[in-house]
Amino acid sequence: MKPSIGLMAYRGLMYGLLIAFAVVTLTPIVWLVAASVKGPDDLFHHMFFAPRATLANFRDLFEVGNPNPTVHFFRCGINSAFVACSAVLVQLFFSSLAGFALAKYDFRARKAIMILMLATMLIPGQVVMAPMYELIYRIGLVDTYAGLIVPGAVSVFGIFLFRQSILQVPDELLHAARIDGCSEFRIYWDVVMPVSRPMIGAFCLISFMGAWNSFLWPQIILHNSERFTLPIALNQLVGLYQQQYGTLMAGTLISVLPVIVIFMLLQREFVAGLTAGAVKG
Repeated sequence: MKPSIGLMAYRGLMYGLLIAFAVVTLTPIVWLVAASVKGPDDLFHHMFFAPRATLANFRDLFEVGNPNPTVHFFRCGINSAFVACSAVLVQLFFSSLAGFALAKYDFRARKAIMILMLATMLIPGQVVMAPMYELIYRIGLVDTYAGLIVPGAVSVFGIFLFRQSILQVPDELLHAARIDGCSEFRIYWDVVMPVSRPMIGAFCLISFMGAWNSFLWPQIILHNSERFTLPIALNQLVGLYQQQYGTLMAGTLISVLPVIVIFMLLQREFVAGLTAGAVKG
């Protein structure tokens, strides 16, 4: 049966809107790629790609031409990867563990605790930075990686996501594991976590993006340039009296590539995890 003319027109309109939206969305990324391979003379004379492409901006970023020689961009990338991956692992463990407890254990004030935790999400992070810095200073974690990772070790948003996902795990599955002699931690690790794989992928992507793009807190905590992360390194590339825009665009392109790659790898888990967590409350 052939589709009707109205249906074909509707599909054509929807495809046209989606293509237009994709073009608008991808235009800044294409411009960023083009700007990173243009020389200083071509940067403001060509909107996108110039006739002469060059990799000098990337060479200057990592070698002699770095506008700020005290900042080692490659080292900052390694620092960002270490901090982001560590933050993801720590948040994943504690958030999933707390979500498991709130979803599958019946104890007094469980709902009150969840409501109180969700209420803390209404407080802007900037409000607690001053007392958090004083706490980090008193325990001696200023200018350390632990000072970046420990304050965000528990994610209330992650706890909520895992609670919503684990609520859909049948209680009979947990009872069967207990009958087989599994401990509570083994039930969490071997039964609940494999079933919650879509939510794990979604949360890992969200957590990684938050840690990778974090700027204000690392800027406050870190003092030694050897420990700087990529957002701080990009800020250091901004000159006081002159600006090498090509180098800055090259650094920006390198900083966004890992996020794009990880999103492409985890996009199915991201969509499945968020939709699964929104079905049952």
